[in-house]
Amino acid sequence: MRPHEKLDVWQAGVDLSIETYNATKKFPKEETFGLVSQMRRAAVSIPANIAEGASRQSKKEFIKFLYIARGSLSELETHAAIVKKLGYLDETCYTNAIIKTNNIGKMLTGLIKALKAVSGK
Repeated sequence: MRPHEKLDVWQAGVDLSIETYNATKKFPKEETFGLVSQMRRAAVSIPANIAEGASRQSKKEFIKFLYIARGSLSELETHAAIVKKLGYLDETCYTNAIIKTNNIGKMLTGLIKALKAVSGK
């Protein structure tokens, strides 16, 4: 098992990516290269950056990639708000997505704080 695969936040990011892919399948065809692409790339970027950071040589580099993952998470939350207002996501799906993004955000923040405490920064 690779180091990132042991992280709950990485697994939650993978799950969110799959859910994002499934949710965007129902979007209008004209959004294929717009919001569908943007949301999928933002979602996949979350666990991808966690994995890349975990493979780096220093905690400082790992933290940098966790911040990038957090930025992608914020991007996905913004896209979710937009597609809800456009009527592409129902209230239940939107609420579930926000709950999951909030949880992942808390996990990322906790991991960043823990890594900073260990590295003394």
